[in-house]
Amino acid sequence: MAGVGQKGSSGAGGAGAGPAGLDYIACHMAKDKTQYTCNECGGSSPKWLGKCPHCNAWNTLIESVAESPSASAKNRFASLAKTAEVTTLADIDATDVQRTPTGHDELDRVLGGGIVEGGVVLIGGDPGIGKSTLLLQALDALQRSGQKTLYVTGEESGAQVALRSRRLGLDGSQVSVLAEIQLEKILATLAHTQPAIAVIDSIQTVYSEQLTSAPGSVAQVRECAAHLTRAAKASGTAIVLVGHVTKEGALAGPRVLEHMVDTVLYFEGDTHSSFRLIRAIKNRFGAVNEIGVFAMTERGLKGVSNPSAIFLSQHSEPVPGSCVMVTLEGTRPMLVEIQALVDSGGPSPRRLSVGLDRDRLAMLLAVLHRHAGVACMDQDVFVNAVGGVRISEPAADLAVMLAITSSLRGKALPKGFIAFGEVGLAGEVRPAPRGQERLKEAAKLGFSVAVVPKANAPKKNDKAFEGLTIHAVERIEEAMSLVRQLAD
Repeated sequence: MAGVGQKGSSGAGGAGAGPAGLDYIACHMAKDKTQYTCNECGGSSPKWLGKCPHCNAWNTLIESVAESPSASAKNRFASLAKTAEVTTLADIDATDVQRTPTGHDELDRVLGGGIVEGGVVLIGGDPGIGKSTLLLQALDALQRSGQKTLYVTGEESGAQVALRSRRLGLDGSQVSVLAEIQLEKILATLAHTQPAIAVIDSIQTVYSEQLTSAPGSVAQVRECAAHLTRAAKASGTAIVLVGHVTKEGALAGPRVLEHMVDTVLYFEGDTHSSFRLIRAIKNRFGAVNEIGVFAMTERGLKGVSNPSAIFLSQHSEPVPGSCVMVTLEGTRPMLVEIQALVDSGGPSPRRLSVGLDRDRLAMLLAVLHRHAGVACMDQDVFVNAVGGVRISEPAADLAVMLAITSSLRGKALPKGFIAFGEVGLAGEVRPAPRGQERLKEAAKLGFSVAVVPKANAPKKNDKAFEGLTIHAVERIEEAMSLVRQLAD
């Protein structure tokens, strides 16, 4: 027995003797507990292989943390939210979550009213679009309102963040800054300082010592986001994760990253333009497809209270190929100018659309030819939504077709003219959702003539539409005939 004890106390270089040696061994054993899991079949392997040994799929093994069987079963059935006893829906008190305004009305609109305690927000966008600028402004406003904040920067030094705050005019800002990319240190700081809102800029720079892969890899992004999400739910700290985007515009990293968080925001806009759009793609605490509009100034991002002015060109007189429509972005009606240019294209005409679905444009041209007698088969057709806005709803069909016809005939639509409505393959003009709100917005901005689907026509003698003459149509040929009369 003594020999056994002596053998156990003698390690390589005596490292096994004493607490320090045990800590060293335990630390390195913890780091080595990784495995590679197949994205296709879920099978695991102790080392990376080009082909999965279980399903024979290539390049599907992703590094992850290997857990003990008991811990794995525990995590498999544990929810990120706090668990409770089984109860019926009727017995649950359905109370609204409390929100903390960020000090920016446009950002609060997209978030559903403000930051939610324990909520996790993921915001992505192109480099230089203004993500860090907006979040630093929001943290400063929250700090001044009495909320404890923390800005964790992994891409810049503290001096660079301070320089940006001076440039934005945030003199004397009391926002706490931590320049760190190691996950364990970030979690320890969050537990020690217990801020109300924390920003991680960015999640692609954070890494965990439990994994050997480089920061920004699929495994690192997934594990770090999961740990930060658990910390937010357990402590009540609202965490905002800044994410990079790929060349295609999607958020970099695994798709599960968007499923983990509560809210996903996309920062859109041209870096050569001063206007920026924030769009909510997912929101567990509010409506999706909400949009916030900002203008980039020397003092940072400022909210735009009347975004319709951005998407309307200022023509002194009506011009051919231009038609204004009312679109809906979440709960907000906005007026957008649709411009069309029709020109001779030869034997291979082009169809190009910016901000609109190109396939739907080809369909509308076919409907225009078949039911309205307007042929563009030998013409180049270019359609653009002014201001860089993207319109995905079919309510833009009627405005697109009227703009194309106006450009082809070379005659402008009447001054103060708007139109909206979906057009079917049979030539019928279908109603658009919430048509009354669209018309009220147009009347408020001074438009005088509207062509809308018959089902969207308001009741007579409605004072909300004073000054707006509304023409209701049922078919596309009826709309074309009416517009010719108005233009002539």
